[in-house]
Amino acid sequence: MLKVENINAGYGDLHVLFDVSLELQAGEVVSLVGSNGAGKTTLLRILSGLEPVQSGSVTFMGKDLLKCKAHERASLGISQIPQGRGILGTLSVIDNLRMGAYIKAARKECDARIEKAFGMYPILKERQNQLAGSLSGGQQQMLAIARSLMSDPKLLMLDEPSLGLAPIVVEEMFEIIADVAKQGVSILLVEQNLAQALAVADRGYVMENGRVVLSGSSEELMNNDAVRSAYLGV
Repeated sequence: MLKVENINAGYGDLHVLFDVSLELQAGEVVSLVGSNGAGKTTLLRILSGLEPVQSGSVTFMGKDLLKCKAHERASLGISQIPQGRGILGTLSVIDNLRMGAYIKAARKECDARIEKAFGMYPILKERQNQLAGSLSGGQQQMLAIARSLMSDPKLLMLDEPSLGLAPIVVEEMFEIIADVAKQGVSILLVEQNLAQALAVADRGYVMENGRVVLSGSSEELMNNDAVRSAYLGV
């Protein structure tokens, strides 16, 4: 579904990504893990069309993604939840959901998709008229996921969904991500919480200093001594 080959990118004179390559098959959950500054968010911004590349290629379902503008990628079936969730705090919960259905195909089914979201996340139905900014961190992340599903994406990219959440809420959040994957949505998950990220993923990539240094199945990475030492402290 998604193929990234030898991407180089940066900001001005600062080189951030060095020959980054990865792929994701339809129906897969792939985790991209690494410490702060590894280049994970930059890669997601490139995939969303928010940052240019210096060289390399990206294809999505056989289409040259680098030739598509950012707003066109949503219509192709790509949705991203940015770090910090990106909800519209001064709008109500239900208006946030409506904003998620802004592409033409989704607008036709907006009401039905809102009802589906409420069925998946009853707390959002209870608080549909509440300002999104007044929700708890976990509820805001839930809303961000529900809003992203309003466009019926084929690929959902999440950037640090556990950031700022209490441990018990983090567990719930990863259960929600696993449930989304069961609906057939492919997921590219950027996360520092390696144990949780690999627990829901089929495969993973480890990034360090702008390079992919390891890749493999989730089990292989969890059992890798270097990975366990660097990210789990064991």
